[in-house]
Amino acid sequence: MKDIDYLKLLSKNFKNEEETCIEIANLNAILSLPKGTEYFFSDLHGEHESFIHLLRSASGIIRKKIKLLFENELTDIEILDLANIIYYPKEKLEHYDFQNENTFDFQKDIILRLLIIVKSISEKYTRSKIRKTISSQYIYIIEELLYKDIDINNNKKTKYYDEIIKSIVDIGLSKKFIIELCILIQKLAVDSLHIVGDIFDRGPRHDLILDELIDFHTVDIEWGNHDIEWMGAFMGNEVLICNALRIAVRYNCYDMLEDGYGINMRKLSEFAEEVYSNDDCSLFMPNIIDENIYDVVSPIISARMQKALAIIQFKLEGQLFKKHPEYELSDRIMLERIDYKNGVVDIEGKKYKMTDMNFPTIDINNPLELSKEEKELLNSLKTSFMRSRKLKEHIKFLIDKGSMYKIYNGNLLFHGVIPFDEDGNLAKIKLFKSDKYLSGKSYLDWCCKVVNDAYVDSINKKCTSDNVDFMYYLWCGKNSPLFGKNKIRTFELYFVSDDGIKKEIPNPYYEYIINEEVAIKILKEFGLKENGHIINGHVPVKKKDGESPVKANGRVFVIDGGLSKGYQKKTGIAGYTLVYDSINLFIATHKPYEKGKFNTPITEEIEKVAIEDRVYVKDTDIGNDIKKQISDLTDLLYAYRTGLINEK
Repeated sequence: MKDIDYLKLLSKNFKNEEETCIEIANLNAILSLPKGTEYFFSDLHGEHESFIHLLRSASGIIRKKIKLLFENELTDIEILDLANIIYYPKEKLEHYDFQNENTFDFQKDIILRLLIIVKSISEKYTRSKIRKTISSQYIYIIEELLYKDIDINNNKKTKYYDEIIKSIVDIGLSKKFIIELCILIQKLAVDSLHIVGDIFDRGPRHDLILDELIDFHTVDIEWGNHDIEWMGAFMGNEVLICNALRIAVRYNCYDMLEDGYGINMRKLSEFAEEVYSNDDCSLFMPNIIDENIYDVVSPIISARMQKALAIIQFKLEGQLFKKHPEYELSDRIMLERIDYKNGVVDIEGKKYKMTDMNFPTIDINNPLELSKEEKELLNSLKTSFMRSRKLKEHIKFLIDKGSMYKIYNGNLLFHGVIPFDEDGNLAKIKLFKSDKYLSGKSYLDWCCKVVNDAYVDSINKKCTSDNVDFMYYLWCGKNSPLFGKNKIRTFELYFVSDDGIKKEIPNPYYEYIINEEVAIKILKEFGLKENGHIINGHVPVKKKDGESPVKANGRVFVIDGGLSKGYQKKTGIAGYTLVYDSINLFIATHKPYEKGKFNTPITEEIEKVAIEDRVYVKDTDIGNDIKKQISDLTDLLYAYRTGLINEK
């Protein structure tokens, strides 16, 4: 039995035997419900419109539900139209005149159909959970209409329900009521949401994705290298500030920078125009996938800004690698490897001709030193990053909801890799400034602690601490579980034409993880059963070349299918969603999102993994928590019945 003092605290919430019995009965009933539907996304990369569409449509599952319920009543076009009303109620309903009596029947019909959908989707939830999901002003009306089937043989009650709907239409409330029902369907369709890394970079507005996630009811995040990059930048890591800004400029993401985060780019623009005014910066031209709405910047100015950031970044990288020789990155101090007289660079013992030698801010006798103007610019950019209220809110959310990995309902979620050695074993990694070696789960736990310590350091204005510095290593270090390659070739991307030297060699993890025995070994390393699954992203799956997201005989799911527009030519699709309901695991494959066309993503079940028996709440992590609550309440009930605690 639990400690009597703990039970006395518990008795404040359940004051007597009757209240305790009722709660035990309620919790036992919840255990018998089917588990809620989980959705897994990875590598969102700032594609806010595509992601929000997938979230609102439950990756096409809502449309499938409509077809199941109304296949004999509605045409395919009508099914699609109803689905789009659910996804975009405010936008779609603008086309209807709700004051026109000719639309009254339409209003009644859509309300009834939406109620049928709500009732179907909510079957696996308690009334209490549904009630908490409904906006307070609509709780009474929606609950009455949802549970009207109980009184189906009561004619007086039938008229009562009809009158509720009639009144909603007559008094002009139907538009708001329909919107409320649509939002309720969106919320109930996705019980829990897992973001398996890389919300940031490339796409236009990762800030809007984070706004959406913050408002979502149940979400967890497994950090990716691009998330860590922005987290480290906010914490004051100067190299990552330059890196994050360089990528944002490269992909024309000015609306996100200035409108989203309030990061002032004017000083950078002025500096770049002054220093590189006679430079066409052709190697730095932006990759314009999306046009800006608020902040339109010409490509040549963007190119100059990008080059300015790159040079500052390479200087700062060299300084960081000298500060931390334990990173084993001294061979990446690229500005010291350039022969400025002959225009060549030494990379791994071989000379390569430089494609650009216009470096007005580099002192060839001390190439890693920032100029006075670069120092002033960097200080301005750093201040702008660290004082951004919106970015502060987003980084705190990532810290609170995020981790290096997550174990949930028997599955292991992480973004990149579990570092392996060449022999196919978990790599033993020597901790920096220590004689201790870690591997597998213990190494990821240590990395997670460093990230959280870095966040605390940044709050305490210790932006040059070893923990904050380590955020850069997590971005691109050879043993980073988020990077998963031997080295990053940013310098070569800009300044060397030979494509051979630009190759980044993947960690041996990718070679071995396709083996089911290896996958099971990793699952056991994290305390999971061999029938669990590994779910990660990071590497785009080239479906167009016949590659499958399902590896290791169904033990591994790689769900980076190219939601980012920049990857869609490689993958041939526009992303995956892994869906885990109470019966099946399956993958939804998506086609490119086209704004304004209200298109629905393709949903295709690939390599479906059938669950032998329906999974109930009692079989889940939430179920385990409920069982502990029942155990505590049972002890409290015993204490009441034996007089150890007096009832109130």
